[in-house]
Amino acid sequence: MNKRIQELCRRYRTLIVIGIYMVVYLVAFYFLEQRHTAYHVIRSGLDSYIPFCEVFIIPYVLWFFYVSLTVIYLCLKESDEAGKLTVFLMIGMTAFIVVSAIYPNGHRLRPQSFERDNIFTYMVSVLYQTDTSTNILPSIHVYNSIAVMIAVARAKEFKKHKMISAGMQVLGVLIILSTMFLKQHSAVDVMLALILAAVVQVVVYRRPNEQEVTDRSKKDTILEMLRW
Repeated sequence: MNKRIQELCRRYRTLIVIGIYMVVYLVAFYFLEQRHTAYHVIRSGLDSYIPFCEVFIIPYVLWFFYVSLTVIYLCLKESDEAGKLTVFLMIGMTAFIVVSAIYPNGHRLRPQSFERDNIFTYMVSVLYQTDTSTNILPSIHVYNSIAVMIAVARAKEFKKHKMISAGMQVLGVLIILSTMFLKQHSAVDVMLALILAAVVQVVVYRRPNEQEVTDRSKKDTILEMLRW
């Protein structure tokens, strides 16, 4: 029985790690959302030129499935890429919590009322009620979407299904746009998320230099000799 449990833990360790991390992250995020403190207003001149468009609530909501299902799929099919994606996500989300804790921020971009009355504006109103306009820098919706887009582009499993891969990339772009068209984020939040993702990508997906490859090759050779 113990061996069975150990085998399951080994096989699904990435899911276990990200699951534990998400509990810690959500607790931290909850306390940040509940605190009452003055915050710095984030705004960009570009925000004034971006209209509110309630239809973007669809890709915005799909983000929750977009990220979680990709992590689960890669954990089951391609553990190496799943591990890198998980590290990518955790670095950015941790950075977000740290920034929100030491630099309270928010925006005042949300419309006071909706010009149209439909199912999409109703969904947006529910979103506004459940998610405050504070703790927005950088946008985790944007950052995590970029992380998934990179993982999808790299993963061998997705390369086998080009139509699905292309659809995932399009959905990622729509999710990023949705953060601004729903007035959930300023263009500043989006740009900083893009910059953070670019930096973390170099760290997580950096290629080993020649010395590292040589050392690894020597280590593998030694291990093979020991097995003999």
